[in-house]
Amino acid sequence: MTQPDGLLENIRLAVGSVDPDSKESLIASILEKRKVFIYGSGRSGLVGQLFAVRLVQLGLDVHFVGEMTTPIIGKEDLTILISFTGKTSSVVQTAEIARHIGSETVCITGTASSPLTGTSDVSLIMEVPESEEIRKTAPLGTIFEDSALILFDIIVAEIMERKGISEQDMRYRHAIWV
Repeated sequence: MTQPDGLLENIRLAVGSVDPDSKESLIASILEKRKVFIYGSGRSGLVGQLFAVRLVQLGLDVHFVGEMTTPIIGKEDLTILISFTGKTSSVVQTAEIARHIGSETVCITGTASSPLTGTSDVSLIMEVPESEEIRKTAPLGTIFEDSALILFDIIVAEIMERKGISEQDMRYRHAIWV
């Protein structure tokens, strides 16, 4: 039987471990940049896509890297990269390309010293507890992915407050029109 209280507590601790100044830097960049590009692989990518949907509903110009309709990243843009290990080759390569172009790069990772943090302008590090017991109930980065989703939802709520955007405003940009 799983331990939901333990999972929830580990998620709370991981989200709470993110440096507030780094989170603020990400929010400021989201609000200042012309376009926002998001990329992650696997489940981290799915979390990034969920965040992208909310940012679009906030009225921002947002794209998920790798989609057929994604425009080229530019110097006035922000690229957000998500990888628990910070070693996922496609994520690191995307960060390197974006940075070479001149885009600001921000990563969300569980690994402070990694190739991804080395190529990112700002790193949001989540301290994710790991043990054999945790792996039994939350395998393969589950705590990181769930925590990243919660962090992104917190960021959405903060942007809503700062920009005076209501849920009704967001509903007008919702993909389901019925």
